[in-house]
Amino acid sequence: MRVASGSVSDSIVRQIQQLSSQQAKLQSQVATGQRISQPEDDPAAVGRVLNLESERRQITQFGLNASTALAVAQSAFSGLQGIKKISDRAGELATLGTGVLGPAAMQAYGAEAGQLIEQAVQAANTRFSGNYLFAGTAVDAPAVSVTRDVGGRITAVSYDGNSAQAVIPLSEATSIAPSTGGATNQGLADFITNLIGLRDALNSGAPAAVAATQAALTDSEDLLVAAIADNGGMQTRIEASQAQQADRTTSVDQLISAETSADLAATVMKLNQTQTAYQAALQSAANIMRLSLLDYIR
Repeated sequence: MRVASGSVSDSIVRQIQQLSSQQAKLQSQVATGQRISQPEDDPAAVGRVLNLESERRQITQFGLNASTALAVAQSAFSGLQGIKKISDRAGELATLGTGVLGPAAMQAYGAEAGQLIEQAVQAANTRFSGNYLFAGTAVDAPAVSVTRDVGGRITAVSYDGNSAQAVIPLSEATSIAPSTGGATNQGLADFITNLIGLRDALNSGAPAAVAATQAALTDSEDLLVAAIADNGGMQTRIEASQAQQADRTTSVDQLISAETSADLAATVMKLNQTQTAYQAALQSAANIMRLSLLDYIR
């Protein structure tokens, strides 16, 4: 039987090339810790990894959404707390104004109430990232506008926002509206109107007129307390969502690692075996190439 020397040589070269390629691949896996460098290495695993990476990008976006929502909620909380402090002082002034006071004291308290009105308007028009927080979705214009008399005193206010709320997705199934609702926003304007009534009553020097403002001020106080409580619960919900998304990210990363990471011990063992086979193939090739054509004739 004759064996063509060319066929033997070609077979040896192919074997050496295959072993060399396998050796290089295993060396890369050991160096990088990754068993997949090309889609053809494991098409099924690559498909799963692509899906997992898409999910991770989506989770990352949900995390960014949650951070934005939390920042909005925290800013609204700060604004509401500021208005609550104004409300607290207004309640104190109303109580003082129902007592037996001289005209000078009543005028002094009336002047302070005027300053509270200015502060409340400023707080109601709080901005975050350039947007008016308490204007619903009409964020490009102040939530509250004022009317002033010739002396510059605020005599009336109006709410110029809307009752809509921007909704931010926190996951595939849940969303949140981190800003205050329309009832709260309108209530802020109503509170300022109540402050105007308090100021005017104090300036009138009539304790009975001051007492008549207390019920409305109490209603505004109740609205603020409820809004602050609702905001606190909202922040807790957002923070819980952030924790859940962080856990999801960890789980997805682990799944991706399981698909792509090489088993180092097993890979090193395969590399050693391949290197041994490669050296043996080179030695065999050298020996075979030294044989003459007659050595293949039987």
